Amino acid sequence: MKLKLALIYGSRSCEHDVSIISALQAAKCINPDEYEIVYVYIAKNGDWYTGWRLGDIALYRSFDPKAATRVIPMGENGKLVLMQHPSDRLLPIGHLKRVAEADVALTVLHGMHGEDGTLQGMLEMWGVPYTSSGVLGSALGMDKIAMKQVFRAEGLSVLPDVWVHRNDVKADKAAVIKRITDALSYPVYVKPANLGSSIGISKADNDAELSDALDVAAAYDRRILVEQGVKELMEINCSVLGFDGETQTSITEMPVKWTEFLSFEEKYLRGGKGAKGGAKTGAKTGGKGGMASLSRKMPAPISPEMTKLVEETAAKAFNALDCKGVARVDFLLDTAQNKLYIGEINTIPGSLSYYLWEEKGLKFSTLIDKLVEYAFKAAAEKNMNVFSYNSSILSGASGAKGAKR
Repeated sequence: MKLKLALIYGSRSCEHDVSIISALQAAKCINPDEYEIVYVYIAKNGDWYTGWRLGDIALYRSFDPKAATRVIPMGENGKLVLMQHPSDRLLPIGHLKRVAEADVALTVLHGMHGEDGTLQGMLEMWGVPYTSSGVLGSALGMDKIAMKQVFRAEGLSVLPDVWVHRNDVKADKAAVIKRITDALSYPVYVKPANLGSSIGISKADNDAELSDALDVAAAYDRRILVEQGVKELMEINCSVLGFDGETQTSITEMPVKWTEFLSFEEKYLRGGKGAKGGAKTGAKTGGKGGMASLSRKMPAPISPEMTKLVEETAAKAFNALDCKGVARVDFLLDTAQNKLYIGEINTIPGSLSYYLWEEKGLKFSTLIDKLVEYAFKAAAEKNMNVFSYNSSILSGASGAKGAKR
C-alpha cells in the first residue's frame, strides 16, 4: 500500500515563493509507486488548501482560492487529517467533511512559520511523523543569534558579532552604531536574526551605510545580528543528511556570485538552465528556480584538507543542533588566513539541496525516501518516551491553594 505523503509548503514567510519552487521540484521526483502525494499549501495569509491542481506552478502566479479546497488541519492517531473548512460550504463545525489524510509530512517550508519550529511543534502535538529537524533544531537553525551561541559553546568557529534589539535602534541609533564599531571593524554585515535567502541582509563599509542597514534589518525582525565581514572571502556549502548521530555529507560547492554576497535575486531569480538534474523537474514546476539554478562550482575548489574540515564541521554543526533529515551548512572561508567559519545552517534548504546529493550519486527520489525513513524513525524514538505519570497531586488540590508549588 502506498504511503500518503503530505507535501507542506508556502506559509506566512518572506520566502513563501521559494518554498513553492522547492516543493514542486520535490513533487516531480517523488516515487509514484511508493507515495500518494497530498498537496498541502499554506497561503500567504495562513489559510490551508489542498487539491491536485496545486501541483501546477502556474496556479501560484495569481493564486485563486477556488482552484483548491480550503481545509483545517487536525491530528488523528498519528495521521495528519485535512477537514473541509466551514467557510468553504458554510457548514457547521459538526458537519465538516474529511477531505484527505496523510501518514507522514514532507515539510518544504523556508523561513518563519514553517522552518522555525512552529509547524514542527504542531505536528509533534499530533504525533505526525515529519521530515525536517525537530522543534529545537528548527528554532535554533532559524535564529542566527541563538545558533551562533550554540556553535560557540560547542567549540565551532564563527565570526565575531554584535546583536541588538530593534527598539535600541529606534531609541538611540548613534549609541548602537558606537557599540558595534567599538567591537567590530568595517566591513560588517547586518542581518535580521530570523530570515533566510539573504533577505534583509546588507553590507556596511561606514557609519552611514551601517545606519541604513540597521533600518533595513529592523523592518524584518526585532533582533538584529551584525557580523564581522571577511575581505577575502570564499563561500562554501555542504549538505548533511541523517538523524540521531547517523550522518553523511554531500559534496561541497562554491556558489558563483555576482556581488560581494549572494542576494535573494542571485539565489532564485537568475536565468539559465540550472544545475545538473534541474531539467528533471520540468517546466511546469519551475525547475529553473530554487537553489539548483544558482551558478556554482562542484566540488568547491579547495584542498583535500579543507574539504575534510568542511565535511567534519558540517556534521558537527548538524549534530550540535540535534537536526534531522537534510540540512545545508554554509561556510565562510577567509582565504587570506585560510580560516574556516560557519555562516549558518539551513534546516530546510532551498531545493532540499538535492543537486549536492545527485552529484554524489544519490537521486532526488532516494533522498526523499531517506527523509521519510528518518521521519518515522524519529517518531518511533519519541513514542518510546514516557508521557504519563500518575501522581496524587490533583487529589489533594482545591482552589488557589492547591495550585501552590
